[in-house]
Amino acid sequence: MSIQSLSALYRTMARIRAFEEAAEEASLGGVQAFGAASTGSAKVRGPLHLSIGQEAVSAGVCAHLQRADLLTSTHRGHGHTLAKGADVNKMMAELYGRAGGHNGGKGGSMHIADFSVGMLGANGVVAAGMAIACGAAHALKLQRKSQVVACFFGDGAINRGPFLEALNWAAVYKLPVLFVCEDNRYSATTDSAAMTAGEGAAARAQAIGVPAESCDGNDVTAVSALAQRLIADVRAGAGPRLLHALTWRVKGHVSVDGQAYRAAADIDAARAGDPLQRARARLMGLGMRADAIDDIDTDARAEIAAAQRFAEESPPPEASAAFTDVQTVGSDAWR
Repeated sequence: MSIQSLSALYRTMARIRAFEEAAEEASLGGVQAFGAASTGSAKVRGPLHLSIGQEAVSAGVCAHLQRADLLTSTHRGHGHTLAKGADVNKMMAELYGRAGGHNGGKGGSMHIADFSVGMLGANGVVAAGMAIACGAAHALKLQRKSQVVACFFGDGAINRGPFLEALNWAAVYKLPVLFVCEDNRYSATTDSAAMTAGEGAAARAQAIGVPAESCDGNDVTAVSALAQRLIADVRAGAGPRLLHALTWRVKGHVSVDGQAYRAAADIDAARAGDPLQRARARLMGLGMRADAIDDIDTDARAEIAAAQRFAEESPPPEASAAFTDVQTVGSDAWR
């Protein structure tokens, strides 16, 4: 991989990391324990699920998606949303609960969506995005459109019904969808290996007729290379594919989770596999100067600081906004 390609991937990862570190800091005011409500000086309230340590998956996959392609995400979706091209100012404003956010400040971290870049939404229900992805992919096929759908989900999702249903539907109808399993080894507060029988996501996909391949999810070059090939297959009409990326979750299930259930050595191993540090070392091996890489990090932090200023200056939603964007079946006006 060239310096130009790898530095572009590094820049995406750096933006994701800067965004989440800033959001985490903004969420901590007055919070004392896992599960406690955000109080006091917290600017980001409610659950905040961070993907720190998993940035290579978002960057590597989305680098090969076109703007018109579609994407479904999870409750841990900041990285996917940023990598797909969503406006960072509106993203931060959404976390701050401000009217300038993508969803008018009413969706928050777990429900960010930006249809303008094909991001159909984060989702707080484990595995729910998989069925949505199949619906979107089926619509594209019926309309004979050329877009593909990327569906991100975690390792915990493979033990839920929608995993089987979605892969079966996609295989039967040969839908243009790339399933991306971000296997970060933990399902909320439980080691996934302790409650997952068999050989995991790739083996289950292959058993149902969806070709699947695995890669090191903390090596952005490996993710990018595999995603490029699988997306090309999907776009060519070969049907669904599954990319299994083995990564690490560095932070807790939510930002205020101290991870007391997790061995210190496990967390240390996760930090040692930092995808940004690995990409940085590879860039320097290709001849890129350390200060040039530092400049990318500095630019990312400056961009996120500006996004926080935008969020803080954006007003909260009007009280009347609580009654908009709400489904109703009480009249025929929607017709």
